Amino acid sequence: MSYSLILLAHGSSDPAWRAPFERLHETLATRMQVSLRLAYMELSEPSLESTVAELASAGVQRAEILPLFFAAGRHLRKDVPAQVEALAATHTGIELTLLPPVGEHPAFIDALAAVIAEQAGEPLPT
Repeated sequence: MSYSLILLAHGSSDPAWRAPFERLHETLATRMQVSLRLAYMELSEPSLESTVAELASAGVQRAEILPLFFAAGRHLRKDVPAQVEALAATHTGIELTLLPPVGEHPAFIDALAAVIAEQAGEPLPT
């Protein structure tokens, strides 16, 4: 079964805002073997809709969507699930799964805590 992981960012009309997400995607794509795509919920391309359409037409059978958000606010509770539901209805050959946002992952919290402690000039408590 062919699989792809979609990194989903919010999106912005400002190209400078997108740059860190594009760098993250480029870095990870060179380090990982999995098919890895970057998409935006709104205001930017590639959109989630165009990314899923591309994957579906390439024969990808399963894709997981990993939101690059700190928390599940309105977008992740309502907007994105509605997008995913509509995409699943349109592209029936691909199984889509929306994952929890990266901000809820314990490893993300540990990494962020390390950055904050370093900026504060303090050792990270163990």
